Amino acid sequence: MHGEGGTASLLHDGVILFGFALAFVLIFRKLGLGATLGFLVAGALVGPQALGLVGEAERTMGIAEFGITLLLFLVGLELSPARLWRMRHDIFGFGLLQVMLCGLAVSAVIYAFTDFSAAASLALGLPLGLSSTAQVLPMLQSAGRMRTPLGERAFSTLLFQDLSIVPLITIVAAMSRNPADAAGPPGWLLFLYTVAAVAGLVLAGRFVLRPFLRLIGNLGEREMFVFAALFTVLASAAVMELLGLSTALGAFIAGVMLADSPYRHELEADVEPFRSILLGLFFLAVGMMLNLHAIAERPLFVAAMAAALIVTKAVVIGGLALAFRMKWRQALALGLLLSQGGEFGFVLFAAAQGALLIDPEAASLFGAIVTLSMATTPFLMMATARIRAEPVIAGEREGPVADGSNALIVGYGRFGQTVGQMLLAQGVEVTLIDTDIEMIDVAGEFGAKVYYGDGTRLDMLRQAGAADAELILFCIDGDQIEPELIEGVHAAFPDAAIFVRAFDRRSLLKLKKSPVAGVVREVMESAVAMARQALAEIGVDEEEIARTEDLYRANDKKRLVAQHEAGDVRAARDIIIIRPEREARPGAAAAPATDTDCG
Repeated sequence: MHGEGGTASLLHDGVILFGFALAFVLIFRKLGLGATLGFLVAGALVGPQALGLVGEAERTMGIAEFGITLLLFLVGLELSPARLWRMRHDIFGFGLLQVMLCGLAVSAVIYAFTDFSAAASLALGLPLGLSSTAQVLPMLQSAGRMRTPLGERAFSTLLFQDLSIVPLITIVAAMSRNPADAAGPPGWLLFLYTVAAVAGLVLAGRFVLRPFLRLIGNLGEREMFVFAALFTVLASAAVMELLGLSTALGAFIAGVMLADSPYRHELEADVEPFRSILLGLFFLAVGMMLNLHAIAERPLFVAAMAAALIVTKAVVIGGLALAFRMKWRQALALGLLLSQGGEFGFVLFAAAQGALLIDPEAASLFGAIVTLSMATTPFLMMATARIRAEPVIAGEREGPVADGSNALIVGYGRFGQTVGQMLLAQGVEVTLIDTDIEMIDVAGEFGAKVYYGDGTRLDMLRQAGAADAELILFCIDGDQIEPELIEGVHAAFPDAAIFVRAFDRRSLLKLKKSPVAGVVREVMESAVAMARQALAEIGVDEEEIARTEDLYRANDKKRLVAQHEAGDVRAARDIIIIRPEREARPGAAAAPATDTDCG
């Protein structure tokens, strides 16, 4: 009976938690405030401090902390060596300075205007130097700004902040007043443990885990990737816990050692749903554990400290961005975007409380400060939108307007011009958007109306009338279209069919799971047309040319299917055509290849 009662209680709590979370997240998403705040408010409402519908927040937190572990695993998966190298200055330059300067500046504010000791001020201020990855990244994705200079720098900074959780936990542990912590191994021994554990995990990943994943892939057991991914995270975290180290560090290393493997995207897709659910539970548990009575007794303190946090971080980050040669509008945007406290603050406050550096009331107060600061970010971004908007250069080119067109074409170069003229020839009304001033002027000389604007931004598309359009066609040159942008556009304008000009095969594969109606490789059809003309010139008859084209297209489609399934452009490279069959007529079939193809 005890077991049945425990199960009933778990089901009861689960229904209430998920029901309230679903309702509040939908409401907060609709208001543009983000899912994180919805989870926090839902948790505070159902917790023991308010309605008291669900108890034992600590039990929920114990399960939900695995969500933080999975978050760090996904952060590690993003850190392929090539991307690390490309973003090294932003990650380890700007990111490091931001965490240090913001953490120390906020600590100084707390020490100057409160009664906290220097150690307690550091334990509170350093976590407040971190921003909310869970809030900022969805904001950038929904606005279609992940690939802009602002988005790249924000992502780099958040990435370093996520990495810094491990050394910050170590700093809190070093300042600990808890006798149980003092009885642990000395710092130098923990350092050796850390180095040995990291080296061991990297070796295990390269020589054990990768062959294991390859075996799963070869057997076609796709669902086993879920088990393999969760096992990898759990095993890495368990090794670290056994050595008395951070489980978060173990999960992060597990991600890094798989970052440049061909199975990265598969693992990321498999782990993401678990990460989202458990991270939501984490925020629910944090909301349940907020001491609302302590906050109600000192509302002015919470509001004043939240304002001080926002101003301090916005000034420091904005000034740092100017020092790194960002334009003042982008520097202001970055400062405001990262001005809030973040989810890892709750983790570090709990660590500081366990180290007897702060009491539970202080942890609740500063948790509320983080929550309030997060609530202000969407409003700050909306309030300063006009100030941050870049002025239109070279003669005030007109921005897009909703003119009732059925189709939006983003990018009016040689590709977009052909698409646009064919749609217009069929009587389809088209709105044209581009950022190339010279091209806009030249198009105007030929009578074409091209609006100035960044068509990868959702606000610009909305201004151009995307909500009423049947077609949105991205005809931009180069490899600029990311899956996040397409997902954001589809979510904002679900009634519009999206078409994308892909740079090459790799671009095509990158968009394989995106909600697009069609993707066209920019040179494929013209290359096929040239090959047909060349074969005709040397005397191959039309029927044989058509057969050869059909053979090539079937072969290409077969390769794409294999590459989609493997998530690797090198898949099925043995069927690339590189040698003629001697007995065939000129231009007819081919022998398999061992070369690679980027087209």
